[in-house]
Amino acid sequence: MRSASKAAAKFPKSDVEIQDAAFLAGYDVSRFERPSVAVDVVVLTLLDDRLAALLIERDAAPFRGRLSLPGTFVRMDESLEAAAARVLLDKAGLAKVFLEQLYTFGSPARDPRTRVLSVAYVALIAPDVAAELERFHPLEIPWEGETGGPVRVLDGERTRPLAFDHDDILGMAVKRLRGKLDYTPIGFQLLPTEFTLLMLQRLHETVLARPVNKDSFRRRMLASGDLESTGTRETDTAHRPAELYRFARRSAV
Repeated sequence: MRSASKAAAKFPKSDVEIQDAAFLAGYDVSRFERPSVAVDVVVLTLLDDRLAALLIERDAAPFRGRLSLPGTFVRMDESLEAAAARVLLDKAGLAKVFLEQLYTFGSPARDPRTRVLSVAYVALIAPDVAAELERFHPLEIPWEGETGGPVRVLDGERTRPLAFDHDDILGMAVKRLRGKLDYTPIGFQLLPTEFTLLMLQRLHETVLARPVNKDSFRRRMLASGDLESTGTRETDTAHRPAELYRFARRSAV
């Protein structure tokens, strides 16, 4: 095997590579102002027939006492996806959940500390998983369809203000979820592994904030190829047990 020095001698650096190396050796990174980069993760679930988000009460300035999305600054040696996964694990104890990049929020005044760009992600979890975390707050969405805009967070019968621009980030997450619900299998991540068609219908009605036609919805879902029957029916129910289904491609995570 040729040594590294012999290989380098056979393939000498080009003039451009030599110029780049000299440039980088003398490059002063402090010459230009640089923004900080953070990730914020919108963790959504269903709670009492509402969309709900995981929120954390801030214990430090700025916005001490306000609710905020779980987030962190991106480390120099990690990717955006790794930073988002770290947030989910460290601040929510979650791993191997549906996670998708949402949008980059970069208003110059969004963070009073310094110039911060936030790359937002959306994570979706089923209600039985969310029940173990106990930090979910129901959302009040003041707009229809995919109009978009900030959403409000409920705490009992009152609303809670959020830190930074997190109401806008939540609104973008809801808009994305509504927009993708009918043409991608994204909504299945909000259901338990086995579910009835009625549970699936209620999921769509909750996310879309409007009723759907029962018969046409069921026909469309059964013809989509996204469902497979488990061969079993629900138990411990006062009405006729409904057939249970599973998502045929739950490997989305």
